[in-house]
Amino acid sequence: MTGKIRYTKEFQEKALRLLEESRANHSSETKAVASVASNLGIAPETLRRWRNKADRAVTAQSARDAQETAAELKRLRAEVAELRKANEILTTASAFFAARLDPTRR
Repeated sequence: MTGKIRYTKEFQEKALRLLEESRANHSSETKAVASVASNLGIAPETLRRWRNKADRAVTAQSARDAQETAAELKRLRAEVAELRKANEILTTASAFFAARLDPTRR
């Protein structure tokens, strides 16, 4: 019976780093995965699963970042609109009071 081997998070991260670094040295992703897995003494499918999981995590984080950025942009646009209205009011009030202080000006 083959038991399930548990690898540490550090080992998995090292394997993924090695895979990333070795991609340029191979003609395909499959060959890079096979080479790195062989060097580390793990099954290529194990490394492929780790890579897929890491890719999904990056994609999910990117989606969250995009949502946060969109929310921030929406908030900032509303703030700019509010500040422009306040600026308009202050400009109008300034002109009104300037005319009251100096009746010769229009």
